[in-house]
Amino acid sequence: MDAEEAVVDRLWERGRDSMRVRLARLSAKRWQIAQCAVAAGVAWLIAADLLGHNQPFFAPVAAVVSLGTSYGQRLRRVAEVTAGVALGVLLADLLAILIGSGWWQLILVVSLSMTIALFVTSGQTFVTQAAVQSIIILALAPTPSDALVRWTDALVGGAVALVAATVVPAAPLRRPREQAARVVRKISALLRAAGEVMADGVASRGMELLADARATDVLIRELQDAADEGMAVVSSSPFRVRHRGDVRQMAELVEPLDRALRSTRVLVRQTAVAAYRGRHVPKSYSLLALDLADATDMVADELEADRMAVAARDALIQVGEATGLVERADEMTAEVVLAQLRSVVVDLLLLTGMTQAESTDALPPTPRWEPVASGEPAPDDDE
Repeated sequence: MDAEEAVVDRLWERGRDSMRVRLARLSAKRWQIAQCAVAAGVAWLIAADLLGHNQPFFAPVAAVVSLGTSYGQRLRRVAEVTAGVALGVLLADLLAILIGSGWWQLILVVSLSMTIALFVTSGQTFVTQAAVQSIIILALAPTPSDALVRWTDALVGGAVALVAATVVPAAPLRRPREQAARVVRKISALLRAAGEVMADGVASRGMELLADARATDVLIRELQDAADEGMAVVSSSPFRVRHRGDVRQMAELVEPLDRALRSTRVLVRQTAVAAYRGRHVPKSYSLLALDLADATDMVADELEADRMAVAARDALIQVGEATGLVERADEMTAEVVLAQLRSVVVDLLLLTGMTQAESTDALPPTPRWEPVASGEPAPDDDE
């Protein structure tokens, strides 16, 4: 019965995690959804009520297809889709009136649309939209009174999408620093937990911590996505150009944050191995990890305040200097833990605006390690 309950608990947790992911995805895209919906309605309003078109199907279609739900290269996508839709609709409208509709007319129209589109540009979106829209138009053969009306509708939808694409909220500009702070908070939590495992040596806690650390890759992917989205926003909206420097600065933190998280994972791994094999880690190393976690929280505080973490530099350097003053361990595994603590400090100093050389030089050299017992084994696959 206990085993069945454990399975049910795991399935329940997995279901909750999956639901959180789905809700987070919807939350992240709610603005784009609202923007597409409003653009579709406005495009229909202009084509139907202002221009007097009957059933202006292509106006909202062009608007929604052009906008999509991604900020990446949005203006280019709007231009390509609008031009592709307009080209396909125009060719199909003209040829349907001249030669009618049917299977051979469809072959001719699609061939012409894709040929002309490919001649104009190599953009795949432009070529595909030209072919697709020509198929739809030919399948819905126009009456003479509808000539060029749907082409006008496509232009209306594209124009509405172009205006809508320049209007973006501030949320995508905040996301890079919010996600960066989230990554740093996770590093702090891992460091604090690692310090506790060093102190109590409980192997089961070490293994649980290692599993937690190994599941952090998604944080960097989300950070990269947030940085890409932020850069796309400042590139596509003239109203957000002034934020380009701040967003770029946060985007440049992706690599050092990735390195810091990787170094922390290695530290957690060595800590877990030491606990599993019952190898002693000096208490001073545990205290260093806890102090480093506190300094890391200062880094997160600065990022959340939309500042480079210069204010946390002294605290990080103090921890780095302390790594050269603590006693040396009798076992190689513990020494690797100390070396990884130093690596994490160096990586985090990059977030304060220091260069790689400056952050490395900020730490004092450690004395050469020599095993106390002559039978100390050489480094194995723990490292």
